[in-house]
Amino acid sequence: QMADPFLYDTGERSKYGCLGHEVQIEHIKAYVCRPSFFTDKAVIVVHDIFGWQFPDIRYIVDLIAGHGYITICPDFFKGTDPWKTTDHWADFADWMKDHDPVKVDKEADVVLTYLKEQCDAKKIGIVGFSWGGMAVHHLMLKNPQLTAGVSLYGIIRDSEERYNLLNPTFFIFGEKDHTISYDQITLLEEKLKQYCKVAYKIKVYPGQVHGFAQLKPEDMKPDDKPYIEEARKDMIDWIKMFI
Repeated sequence: QMADPFLYDTGERSKYGCLGHEVQIEHIKAYVCRPSFFTDKAVIVVHDIFGWQFPDIRYIVDLIAGHGYITICPDFFKGTDPWKTTDHWADFADWMKDHDPVKVDKEADVVLTYLKEQCDAKKIGIVGFSWGGMAVHHLMLKNPQLTAGVSLYGIIRDSEERYNLLNPTFFIFGEKDHTISYDQITLLEEKLKQYCKVAYKIKVYPGQVHGFAQLKPEDMKPDDKPYIEEARKDMIDWIKMFI
């Protein structure tokens, strides 16, 4: 049986009143939050295994929108059930087979078209968390329309082509994440140095576990708060540098 990779209890979270609204784009539902002024800059947020309706991910969407971006979190699970806190980790591998984070290209294309044609977006970035971090890593290798990416504690493993990033990508990790070993981060760093032709950055945040950067302020532990805030500022700064 697989160890529970999430060291936080997702069941005991504060509620969150969202600032945005839901839309239907072709076969996908999405949550969108816009800044109060016109902008032609957009950011796609890729949710983790808990899906596009999870309050923490909507909080992140609203946070990024507050920095002046049309921000959208599509349902990359296309209406199928996300992972639930009541599910058993023994079934996780099977669940992942039906929810492959490197098979998101069609949905990404649908959302990119929507952002360009319906929202007049000229520059589009992407950030993703955990499952979404793997999806971002994949899309930054495949989709030149994405100007910059931030992959938070998601890493494509066992693939020779995972280092030829098309556009600037920032990889964020927690030091105490027991789903991603330090060896994997070191390998990523070595190989990017060797193969990557665009700007990239890797940063590991001390003492932080998997999922640390999504927490809403009231759910943060005081010791973690500075690192969470730093990771989020770093994420926004990376986006602002390129978009």
